[in-house]
Amino acid sequence: MPYDPTSQSNLDEAKTNHIHLDLAVDFDAKILSGSAELEIEAIADAVTKVILDTSFIDVRSVSVGGQALNFKLQDRNEKYGSALVVDLAKPLTKGEKIKLLVQYATTKDCTACQWLEPSQTVGKKHPYLFTQCQAIHARSLLPCQDSPSIKLTYSANITTPLRAVMSAVPTGEEKKQGSETTTFKFEQKTRIPSYLIALAVGNLEGREIGPRSTVWTEPEVLEAAAWEFVDTENFIRTGEELLTPYDWGRYDLLVLPASFPYGGMENPCLTFVTPSLLAGDRSLVDVVAHEIAHSWMGNLVTTENWEHFWLNEGFTVFVERKILGRMKGPTHSEFSAILGHKALQESVDLYGKDHPFTALRPCLRGEDPDDAFSRVPYEKGFNLLYYLEKHLGGAAVFEPYLRAHVQEFAGRSINTDDWKAFLYSFMEKTFGQEKVDLLNQVDWPAWLSGTGMPPVKNHFDDTLARACTCLCKKWDDSRVHSQAETPAPGVFSAEDIAEFSSTQKVVFLEKVADLEPALPHGYLDTMDKLYQLTGVKNSEIRLRWHLLCLKANYEKIYPEVADFASTMGRMKMCRPLLRSLFKAKNGAELAKETFLKHKSFYHPIAAAMIAKDLGLTTK
Repeated sequence: MPYDPTSQSNLDEAKTNHIHLDLAVDFDAKILSGSAELEIEAIADAVTKVILDTSFIDVRSVSVGGQALNFKLQDRNEKYGSALVVDLAKPLTKGEKIKLLVQYATTKDCTACQWLEPSQTVGKKHPYLFTQCQAIHARSLLPCQDSPSIKLTYSANITTPLRAVMSAVPTGEEKKQGSETTTFKFEQKTRIPSYLIALAVGNLEGREIGPRSTVWTEPEVLEAAAWEFVDTENFIRTGEELLTPYDWGRYDLLVLPASFPYGGMENPCLTFVTPSLLAGDRSLVDVVAHEIAHSWMGNLVTTENWEHFWLNEGFTVFVERKILGRMKGPTHSEFSAILGHKALQESVDLYGKDHPFTALRPCLRGEDPDDAFSRVPYEKGFNLLYYLEKHLGGAAVFEPYLRAHVQEFAGRSINTDDWKAFLYSFMEKTFGQEKVDLLNQVDWPAWLSGTGMPPVKNHFDDTLARACTCLCKKWDDSRVHSQAETPAPGVFSAEDIAEFSSTQKVVFLEKVADLEPALPHGYLDTMDKLYQLTGVKNSEIRLRWHLLCLKANYEKIYPEVADFASTMGRMKMCRPLLRSLFKAKNGAELAKETFLKHKSFYHPIAAAMIAKDLGLTTK
């Protein structure tokens, strides 16, 4: 029986098989209005009610076959919204299906939608709408059983004055006579959880970048985006070689405006990506490998609820690095793992090593899953799988298991116990008792329930990291030996990092940021002058440079930090920047002022998280 502590739906009595959306986009009122028709199937006998998740939705009527039904919106739960309780005209028996039609509109408090003014877009001429439903924000976009345990197909008619795209395959469009609007039609035939329903509307143009891929974006950045993501097909093909044939037909990319809160969102058929990836040198497109890996891990095989989120993200990071290893060589994937381990340590430090959210399988009863969002499920999950692969005998043993995992669970939502039972079963059937004995040696409670860093420290190939460590040590030694405020002339030069990849530059800056005490400001002046860090276009390098300077209370960088944090809504960047500025000497007021001045720029999810970081309310 499905269990989901973050859903108020009666998941034990009914399930949704299909949703059809018929919605009109109103940019003036900033609402979506229309209907959602849900095909509901009873999974128990004598079902008298259907309970759906909603949050800040204006429900206008509920009916079945034209017959109006009584309904009630329950008092709002601060974290989980208002349960919509619908009284059925007659009880349903197990297996019986109805089509429940809900007429509704979203409201200004909808956390799934971000409405952008023309001034917030690249082109500055047209408004823009995009949605972000993970983790539990689909309920503010439509009434639904907002739980990843429920997988459904969906179709949609979206009527709008600007082009609409969705996490589904377009099936046609109809221009309304005598109207400025067009109805765009979509269908998603592969079953997905509600959090993967996604919509974007704006002044969008598309360009084919592969046999099954189009990149969509505002016309002003289309050329740059098409160039940046030209290797997309190679990522997909490598994923297919590792796992199973790609199941979704299309793999399109939508490059969103800068307020998009994530690096990418694996919406099926249409991955949403941040414009922070447009570095101009294809150095940041590894994020696409991550989102493509989600096509199997998360989208096909889905976590049953958010307590098992690592089954989505840990597996995806593991497959992402497998793809990178095959395309670029194992030293690159191992280097990525070193970076990931650093990010994991930072998340653990932020929460505290004993915090329950640092467990791979946390308890989320009464918790908002957004509050538990960190690198823990990604990197601790990856580290468990990496450890298991080495422990069980390497890729020759583990890669066939990965493929079998997808084949076994495709189309299903699973929990950690399901995963573990199949792992044991596969290893026994395929390789015999020897592998079962090895699995029995694993400290499962420590890995799955223990807090803090993983119980086993994996060792990764540090070939690409060594040069970063050496250069960092050279800067540290220079400071220690000279006792001067600036390094001696000629000790350092631009050639120091000329051969570094962008990822190596990131690691170098992270290592410098770890130095205690921080480098003197004169050293930072020299480093910036030689390595041209303040003006760098690569957002990952820029982020690390800013964080390094903030840790050193280098006030010269504060205006740059405020500018970056107010024009880049990706939470990976704006949250640590504003949080670090807030903690830096003489930075607290600027951090709060920057956030409050630009609050409307941030996605509602990001705004709520930043407000908590800065000790502010979101009101």
